[in-house]
Amino acid sequence: MTSQAVDHVALLPLYAAAGTAILALLADLFAGKRAATITATLLGALATGVTALAVGPWEPTFCVPGGCSWVPSWPAAVTAALFAGLTAGVLALSVPALRLGTAPAGEFCFLLACSMTGGVTVAYAGDLLTLIVGLETLTLPLYVLVGLRRFAPGERTTTDAASASVTFFLISVISTAIALLGIALNYAATGAVHLGMLGPAPAPFAALAGVGAALLVIGLAFKVAAVPLHAWAPATYDGALVPIAAYLSTASKLGGVLALAAVVARLDTGVVVAALAVLTMTVGNLVALRQTRMVRLLAWSSVAQAGYILAALALGADGVPAALAYAVFFVVLELIAFGVVVALRPAAADGGTLDDFRGAARRHPWLGAALVLALAGLAGLPPGLAGLFAKVSVVGALVAEGWTWLAAVVVVNAVIALAYYVRVGALLYAAPAEDTEHRPVRRPVAAVLVATTIVAVVLGFAPQVLFDVL
Repeated sequence: MTSQAVDHVALLPLYAAAGTAILALLADLFAGKRAATITATLLGALATGVTALAVGPWEPTFCVPGGCSWVPSWPAAVTAALFAGLTAGVLALSVPALRLGTAPAGEFCFLLACSMTGGVTVAYAGDLLTLIVGLETLTLPLYVLVGLRRFAPGERTTTDAASASVTFFLISVISTAIALLGIALNYAATGAVHLGMLGPAPAPFAALAGVGAALLVIGLAFKVAAVPLHAWAPATYDGALVPIAAYLSTASKLGGVLALAAVVARLDTGVVVAALAVLTMTVGNLVALRQTRMVRLLAWSSVAQAGYILAALALGADGVPAALAYAVFFVVLELIAFGVVVALRPAAADGGTLDDFRGAARRHPWLGAALVLALAGLAGLPPGLAGLFAKVSVVGALVAEGWTWLAAVVVVNAVIALAYYVRVGALLYAAPAEDTEHRPVRRPVAAVLVATTIVAVVLGFAPQVLFDVL
């Protein structure tokens, strides 16, 4: 029996992410101060991102003939850094709520860092088992984070945090079981779990491999809240703290997109993914039209956005660059939108109704401009150039590969989505129903919004840089 050499340099981003979780625990245990725990976690998250970019492409490790389980590359490094940045941003958005004791800071920071560790694992995964382990590590802490929210006496909400957490957990367990069954069937047909070895099965097992690939895609579709595994998203987003809803809509969804991209690039799943895309974008947009609560509207919008990403993934390997670029544009714009909601609402409050944001841009012009930028980007309109380029890249890829009918569905759904994006934008500048107290924007929230807005603007003017990396 021979032992396998492990390249620890390749694993440095994972060590940094896991070390951040341990650091959060130790800071809470020995310092016992909320500020020390939050600061340690923020620094750890930033160190994780820097480490990933510093290591960059490196020799793979945990290898067997035909494939490796840990594959450092520039796309993996950039994605790991993005997970770290999202974690730092969401933690900064959570600072006002943590100061009020809405959630215990030690447990909150530890769980968030654990979720980041799962995201880093997904970014570097080179086989289906590592991919699933990474996704579950990314997702499992979120069940608890959703349920950690403590409501103030008399606070009203449409969804209780505990029930939102249970809903999220139950549907996730079912989807994971479906994905694992798909992996098992595909392995039985092909004998492969490493991504580099995935491909068509021999003739006698082609049908079995096809069923396995379809089940794997359907199971992973839960992570991006694709129809029909989407029902958890609105209730969970609305029941969680708004920053945690932001993390679910960005980091968690990004992990699902990466997993799906790894699978569809190597297996023939075009028909299944195309059907999921049409259902997801159409249901998401139509239901979003009827929403009256801000977080639920953003949740249904997020479902629709997942449909656009799935449309690109229906092309297989040819659509992966457009899908990944769209996902990066989307998470940046979505973080801006949730960040503005956090800034405009009282600390630790829920997302409120749409009427609560009436006239908000008159009281906070720069916050209104940031939210309009995010909404315009999600709609694919100027001045949200990042979102515009994202949609154009998806439609262009579909047309180039002869999927004109799916490109038409994307365009029609983008037009439908204009109705609710424009409605929210108009409310921001409408005359307020009554005078509302001018509340200063809290500094951690302002820092996140400034940073993400700058990133969105830069991506909008230089989108090709991202495409070249991916």
